[in-house]
Amino acid sequence: MKLGSLKEGGRDGTLVVVSRDLSQAVRATGIAATLQQALEDWENAAPRLNALSEALNAGQAEGAFPLDMQALAAPMPRAYEFVDGSAYLPHVERVRRARGAEVPESFYVDPLMYQAVSAGFYGPRDPVKVPSADYGIDLEAEVVVVTDDVPMAVTPEQAAGHIQLVGIVNDVSLRNLIPAELAKGFGFLQSKPRSTLGPVFVTPDELGEAWQGNKLHLPMLTHINGEWFGAPEAGVDMQFDFAQLVAHAAKTRPLSAGTIVGSGTVANEDTALGASCFAERRTVETLRDGKPSTPFMAFGDTVRIEVLDRAGNSVFGAIEQRIEQQSAPR
Repeated sequence: MKLGSLKEGGRDGTLVVVSRDLSQAVRATGIAATLQQALEDWENAAPRLNALSEALNAGQAEGAFPLDMQALAAPMPRAYEFVDGSAYLPHVERVRRARGAEVPESFYVDPLMYQAVSAGFYGPRDPVKVPSADYGIDLEAEVVVVTDDVPMAVTPEQAAGHIQLVGIVNDVSLRNLIPAELAKGFGFLQSKPRSTLGPVFVTPDELGEAWQGNKLHLPMLTHINGEWFGAPEAGVDMQFDFAQLVAHAAKTRPLSAGTIVGSGTVANEDTALGASCFAERRTVETLRDGKPSTPFMAFGDTVRIEVLDRAGNSVFGAIEQRIEQQSAPR
């Protein structure tokens, strides 16, 4: 099944079940008011939501209506936790090589992960607001999963059973603010603003053969200003699968239902498949030419991020947004 949230009903939106072709939706408020509420009672809510999904896809759901992407908030407008990994080592290796640094051996056995902003996510058609283009505005096209309640110290095998939903995210980064922050030795803050979630989350069984080994085996397609930017394969060159990432996050603490875990920027060894962020493209240019030639994003630029199945159908719907300047508060 596919689940989304309307921009109504308060800060957490209103839960809707969405048809497989993303054309219809039906409110699920008789089951759970919000997706967070459903995840907190997933064992009981999921079968009822699935029954509603079957009715919707059969054209038999009472109260169904045409889906307007503009009316959608993020599937989870806010979450208790968002932890983001960096599981695609080709990206890590290239970035480090471009600045003459080695990849520590630990990176191959222990995932990189940081605590991201979870108090609010942009909806799939909302603009990205940034105070200054001098901050080095970048996108990061990633896959995410959403968990139910995960006990502390689960094994990866146990963690796999707690992955309930899959989606996509534009993990916005402000590249020019990152070096000074990391130099302090305390991690990201100002350089990582709010991110954007794709229109819907889907259950792993909805993905069929595209979900294997706790990975999404489809290309991550990105366009910038209408031009092809990249389509690396999300299931290729991923050093740590999502079960490993969830287990890593839960090593010393339980994860609350509704925790979002990100893959990091999708990247392949094969650079002909393009990139999922500007930092990646600029790194490839630096390694090839000695310096980058592609600038970061400017105000007015547009981003489109989407995953298509092998038949060309949109799986999660597309993130389509414009980069805009944040005006000064009054």
